Amino acid sequence: MFDVYVNDKHDLLVVPQGSQLPVIGAFRKWRKKKARAISVSDEIKSIVQKHGHYMRKLSDLRKY
Repeated sequence: MFDVYVNDKHDLLVVPQGSQLPVIGAFRKWRKKKARAISVSDEIKSIVQKHGHYMRKLSDLRKY
């Protein structure tokens, strides 16, 4: 299971359930989504296992 957070710019942060926010995300105001993600894509899962978190900026998606 994973905890999902969003901030005021609608950026997305995914961390393993019960983990603290990473230092790079700590300076922004993050709101925890009420529903936990039971499963995520294999790409996000591998990034979380490797780095301990996954962060996506909304502006990254708007480029495409």
